[in-house]
Amino acid sequence: MNPRAYERLDERQLGEVLPEVRVIRAFALDTQRHLAWRGRYLRCLTLPDRWASWCLGAIPVALREIRRHRISVIFTTFPIATAVLIGWVLHRLTGKPWVVDFRDSMTEEGYPRDRLTWRVWRWIERQAIEHASLFIFTAPAARQMYLNRYPRLEPQRCLVIPNGYDEPDFQHLMRSQPTAVPESRPLRLVHSGLVYPEERDPRAFFSALSQLKSAGSISAATLQIDLRAPGSESYHSQLLKDFDIEDLVRLLPPLPYSQSLQDDAAADGLLLLQAAWCNHQIPAKAYEYLRVGRPILALTPQEGDTAGLLQEVGGGTIIDLSNVEAIVQRLPGSLECVRQGQHPLPDPEKVQRYDRRKQAQQLAASLEGLLPQRPKVQVQDVYPASKPEVTPTGRIGSKKRSSKGCTASTDGSISIPLDDGGLD
Repeated sequence: MNPRAYERLDERQLGEVLPEVRVIRAFALDTQRHLAWRGRYLRCLTLPDRWASWCLGAIPVALREIRRHRISVIFTTFPIATAVLIGWVLHRLTGKPWVVDFRDSMTEEGYPRDRLTWRVWRWIERQAIEHASLFIFTAPAARQMYLNRYPRLEPQRCLVIPNGYDEPDFQHLMRSQPTAVPESRPLRLVHSGLVYPEERDPRAFFSALSQLKSAGSISAATLQIDLRAPGSESYHSQLLKDFDIEDLVRLLPPLPYSQSLQDDAAADGLLLLQAAWCNHQIPAKAYEYLRVGRPILALTPQEGDTAGLLQEVGGGTIIDLSNVEAIVQRLPGSLECVRQGQHPLPDPEKVQRYDRRKQAQQLAASLEGLLPQRPKVQVQDVYPASKPEVTPTGRIGSKKRSSKGCTASTDGSISIPLDDGGLD
């Protein structure tokens, strides 16, 4: 999209885009900001989302690029629903194979909350399921959700590629092996990124902290929790005040990505929040946490995919985010393990499975499978007894046959013998 369509821009990672990758900024507007009059706008201009006008710019530009550069595959990524709609239109107009990177689920019962928006998104989702060649999900449960929802959907069309991590992002980090934390300073836990009021509802966690503080089990002298760029600052500030834990929990501003990773690496432990209704999702930060190699306090249900990842790789204490009593009972012991340097750490060999270079190879292999298969021409260093000629039947042959002449294999490849003069 054109940069004006975004409320905020952070171009610090644009340098990671390879020079040979063409980035085209097609026309797009944000309905709420550009098409409103005195704060009001037509509802139809926000369907499927605020960037519906992107269709007007992206479709003609993409058609031109597909034809000019003979593009073989159309690839669209959610969570912008308009992107999926654009992909469907391009597929219908060109017949090119279409890959939909759903990542997480596009729709669920009750999501999106607005009923009309839900109906439009579900219609787009159905078109994708009917017409796309391949679907990508970031967690096994999300894939299974779609297989259950659409019984005619073939499992081989559904690929799980986890969020993973980029290894070069971690090469610069200054890390030390976790050791015992001296009693002279508080233990520091860090949560990086948004704390959604629903998907990562922190109220049960804050309530448990409040109870532990009242009981004297924790204090500002023993525990410091930093929520880095949590969003909804006014809402969270009020919660901290209501639970009387403003001295335990700090709301910190965002950092550039590389500095944020360094902040994670310097923490004594890392905090992960994921509510039950996100059991089919695994946040991207989970893989970053694992790569950083610090103890992880994961407040998430045991049956979710996030917990499954930590159980596979190790390094996490898992407690249900909604269970205040369980947090009160288990948190002090987990914090003491971290302080003593005895908390388990992620297994580095298992963490390496989620290096995005490996995942890129998996994606590339899947995309190759969508391309039309062409007969392969195998050139063999074979010299027949005489120069080959084209017979009246159109078949390549030779006046004097040799067992080393042209052959066709069962895979459709053709072996062409060479001589010093080539074919007539």
